[in-house]
Amino acid sequence: MEEPFKKINQLDFKSLFTGLVPLFVLAHFSHHILTSLTVPLLPFIRNDFVLDYTQSGMVVSAFSLAYGIGQLPAGWLADRISARAVITIGISGVALAGFFVGLSQTFMVIIIALGLLGLTGGGYHPAATPLISMSVAKKNLGRALGYHIIGGSASHFVAPLIGVAIATAWGWRGTYIGLAVPTMVFGILFYIVLGRLENRQAQKPRPVSDLGEKAGSQIKWRRLIAFIILSTFTAAIISAIIAFIPLFMVDHFGVGKQTAAVFVAVIYSAGLWAGPLGGSLSDRIGRVRMIMAMCYIMGPVIYSLNFVPFGIGFAALLLVIGIFLFMRMPIAEAFIVSHSPEHLRSTILGIYFFSVIEGGGVLTPVVGYVIDQFGFYSGFTASGATMLTATFICSLFLKNSRDG
Repeated sequence: MEEPFKKINQLDFKSLFTGLVPLFVLAHFSHHILTSLTVPLLPFIRNDFVLDYTQSGMVVSAFSLAYGIGQLPAGWLADRISARAVITIGISGVALAGFFVGLSQTFMVIIIALGLLGLTGGGYHPAATPLISMSVAKKNLGRALGYHIIGGSASHFVAPLIGVAIATAWGWRGTYIGLAVPTMVFGILFYIVLGRLENRQAQKPRPVSDLGEKAGSQIKWRRLIAFIILSTFTAAIISAIIAFIPLFMVDHFGVGKQTAAVFVAVIYSAGLWAGPLGGSLSDRIGRVRMIMAMCYIMGPVIYSLNFVPFGIGFAALLLVIGIFLFMRMPIAEAFIVSHSPEHLRSTILGIYFFSVIEGGGVLTPVVGYVIDQFGFYSGFTASGATMLTATFICSLFLKNSRDG
C-alpha cells in the first residue's frame, strides 16, 4: 500500500464530505456504471442470442466469475506495488472491455468480452477500501465506507434507467459503447488526481493509525474467517436471486422487458441511503449483530417472492433485498479492515470480494438450472432455506462476539 496516502487526515463527521471520500464516491460510480448493465439488459441480450435460463445465467456468470478472480491478484498487487495503478485499471480497464462487449456479435464472444470486463474490474475494491479506511478515524469507518457505497449503488440505480433508454434507441450494444467513453475519461483524470494527492501528502508528517493497533498475532483468525464466510455466502445467494428478477417479472408476471429492467432500479435505490445507515449503525451496535440479524431476515424475504403479486408489494420486497445488499457492504468491509493485519488488508479484502463475486457467479447458473427444471417457486424456496441454514451454522462461531 502506498505510504503517502496513510492518514491523510483523521476525519470527523463533518469532514467526511471532504478529502478522499467524495472523490472515491465518484470513482465508485464510474467503476460500476458499466459493470451494472448486464442484469437489467439481460432480457435484451437473451432475445438477441435466443438463450434459455441456464445460458442466461452463464452470461451473468461470465462477468461475475472473472470479476471474482480479478480480486485476488488485485489485492496482492495493491498491498505490494501500487494501489493507484490497480484502481485505475479497475476503471479505465472496465471502459476498454465495455467497448468489446458492445461489439459482441455471438454468444461466445460476449462471454469472452464480459470475462475481460470482470478481470479488469477486479482492481478497484481491494485497493479502494484500505485507502479510504486510512483517511478516517476508526469511529467513523463504517459511516465513511457507507458513503463510498453511495457511488456504486447510484450507478446500479441509474444504469437500468439510462441503459434501457439507450438500448431502446440504439440497442443494448449501444448502451455499453456509449457509457464506456465517459468511464474511460474519468479513469484517466482520477489517476492524475490521485498522483497529485500522493505527491502532496508525501511531504507531510503522517500521524499514527488508530486502525493499525492489531498486530498479526492478535488477529482472531477463526472469527474473521467465520464472518467472511457468513457475509460472502449470503451475499452470493442474493446476487443469484437478483440476476433472475427481470426474467421472473417478464415470464411470471408478463410485464415488458423495459418495465422489468426499470424495476431493478428499485433494488439499487436502497444504496443511495442504506449504505451510510448500515455503516453508522454498525459503528454503534456492532458489525456481527447487524450482519446476523439481516441474514436471518432475508431467508423469509426470498421465500416471499413466490407469493407477493406484482405491484407495490413486490416492489417492497425488492427494496428490502436492496437494503440488505447495501447495508451489508460497509459492515463487512469495516469489520475486515478493523480485524486484519495492516500489511494484508488489501489481500484479505481481495479474498473477500473474490468469494462474494465468485460465489454469485457459481450460484447463478445453479439457480438457473433449478428454475429450468422445477420452476421459480423451487428456486426461491431453496435459496431462502439455504440462506437461513448458512446463517445458523456461522452464528455458532460468532454468537459470543460483542465487538465489531
